[in-house]
Amino acid sequence: MQLKDLSISSIHTSLLKKEYSAVELTTQTLHAIKEKDSEYGAYLHVMNEDALKSAQEIDLTIARNDDLPLLGGIPFALKDNILVVNHPATAGSKILKDYRASYDATAVRKLKSAGAVIIGKTNMDEFAMGSSGENSAFFSAKNPHDVTRVPGGSSSGSAVAVTLGEAVCALGSETGGSVRQPASFCGLVGLKPTYGAISRYGLIAMASSLDQIAPFARTTMDVALAFEAISGYDSLDGTSKKDFKFHAKEVKDFSLDALCGLTIGLPKEYFIPGITKETQKEIDSAIATLKSFKVKFKEISLPHTEYALSCYYIIMPAEVSSNLARFDGIRYGTRGGSAPLGEMYQRNRGEGFGKEPKRRILLGNYVLSAGYYDAYYLQAQKVRSLITEDFTKAFKSVDVILTPTTPTQAFKFGEKMKDPLSMYLSDIFTVPVNLAGLPALSFPSRSARKLGGALPVGVQLIGKHFDEATLLGVSKWYEESISVS
Repeated sequence: MQLKDLSISSIHTSLLKKEYSAVELTTQTLHAIKEKDSEYGAYLHVMNEDALKSAQEIDLTIARNDDLPLLGGIPFALKDNILVVNHPATAGSKILKDYRASYDATAVRKLKSAGAVIIGKTNMDEFAMGSSGENSAFFSAKNPHDVTRVPGGSSSGSAVAVTLGEAVCALGSETGGSVRQPASFCGLVGLKPTYGAISRYGLIAMASSLDQIAPFARTTMDVALAFEAISGYDSLDGTSKKDFKFHAKEVKDFSLDALCGLTIGLPKEYFIPGITKETQKEIDSAIATLKSFKVKFKEISLPHTEYALSCYYIIMPAEVSSNLARFDGIRYGTRGGSAPLGEMYQRNRGEGFGKEPKRRILLGNYVLSAGYYDAYYLQAQKVRSLITEDFTKAFKSVDVILTPTTPTQAFKFGEKMKDPLSMYLSDIFTVPVNLAGLPALSFPSRSARKLGGALPVGVQLIGKHFDEATLLGVSKWYEESISVS
């Protein structure tokens, strides 16, 4: 039994047939982590006792012939900025190395009620600040396809855990591409939901107007099932959508007629110099496959795309500087002894935060300061509205937009660390979606499914607000066409 070869549905069927137990499945998952993870660094904290206890409860449910939820017994990994009661939540930072959560995030509560087995907390860039996984305060996760290369960030450990078969599904978080980019680099399906589709309650905030909990899996249907379990309104999050609830059946029933009736937009601003030949080849192959289904394609323009990265790197640090003010070693975090208040703040935050959080806090304080607020932050919010309007206009003539997820495949460790701007450019195709609050999906191209030594390439689909079903439906048909070819 290889976990990386199993899906949610196949596990569900096997558990009901008693081909193996939930405890056996969980034990094998924990064994895989023990055997592999010292090399790949996916997990920061493994919840052995709680995971086995949850699995035992699932086996009792099966023994009593009670209804088994579809996620019952499924091993899930969680990014370490998502709270699980009584367990560490470091957000990849030393300042929270001793913190233990006092409550469950809403997404975690929903997973538990659906019978999922929470295996552990995964590695990440510190406070979700990074595009490679190299900014973790503890150690870097490694790309399972080539350990000399990064797995992508900031949800690095979640992507690695699923790729290696150390979990069936995982939750990460998205602020500017932190699920789609690691999905692309590791060859997974990663969904960035519409802002408001999943409650942010219990997610350690980075930039609150951009943050979103988001699922990873190896297959489209597994992502759809995970999304169904954790989506929906939550009174504890004022930004969650009251009348939205996703149903995975919409993806399962997504018909060939529905696929053939789509018009997919190709924005000229996303097909630019800097995309590697390998990436372009795989994107062209994906377009050709979809054209074989009689899908129509149309060139479109998103004219304010060129300003998205600049806009993002003003708004995001501004919100970072506000959100991270609470981590001072007094209310949260590790206090390094007693001292006068100013000195204590300086020492606690100076020792507790790494270089990237410090950089973004300083940038955020600068753009919010007197004399600069109107010139930078207010102007960036106006540009954000223009970027959103670009998408609104585009969706009047197309149903979905297709782009590369990233301009390159996974890069080598250290390749971009000395040049923050070069690292930020890794997010060039992902951040506009977060600014507009739209849903987007990264799914692996043909070579990513049949690697043969090649590095994965991600194809990105962008959709209308709360139209995740269409994105997942297109990905499902593509996935099925590749599996039989």
